[in-house]
Amino acid sequence: MKKTFDFYFDFGSLAAYLAHTQLPNICAQTGATANLLPMLLGGVFQATGNSPPMTVPAKGKYLIIDMKRFADSYGVPLNFNPFFPIITTTLMRMVTGLQMRADPQMQHFMDTVYTAIWVEGSNMNDAPVVVEVLAKAGFDPQELLALANDQATKDQLKAVTIRAVERGVFGAPTFFVGDDIYWGQDRIPQVKAALMA
Repeated sequence: MKKTFDFYFDFGSLAAYLAHTQLPNICAQTGATANLLPMLLGGVFQATGNSPPMTVPAKGKYLIIDMKRFADSYGVPLNFNPFFPIITTTLMRMVTGLQMRADPQMQHFMDTVYTAIWVEGSNMNDAPVVVEVLAKAGFDPQELLALANDQATKDQLKAVTIRAVERGVFGAPTFFVGDDIYWGQDRIPQVKAALMA
């Protein structure tokens, strides 16, 4: 049976962006397939009593340095977004909607949004900017907005977020290999080892 692993993410997480860039490498090295699980990190924080590391100034300052070191070691671009935090609810609904209809453009959408936030530093809190970014990438922004506003999409994202909390998720990214949980993009070596065991 082909191995799989779960990947819980939110576009607003810098660490989730870095993990996202490494998913192809994880899959190539282990022969496993990623089960992508969009969730609302804000909902997870609220349910678990957790808070963003950026709320602790010294920790936030260090985190930016630390994440840049990882980005450099991965050979991927990273620029801290000056408009952080990005409210990602609509974006997470969009990707959920694409996933629900098994849209082949889901991966391109994820790449586009992560790049806009964590490479280009775009203000994805601003609706006109979101429209411009999506249109430039070849998407129909109005179609995606309609998808995001569909009640079934909202319900699915909420359900995945609730299930994440039930499984012990408290931050992003979170991986599961079977029932074993791994939090943080810096746990990728452990995820690979578990998949190859």
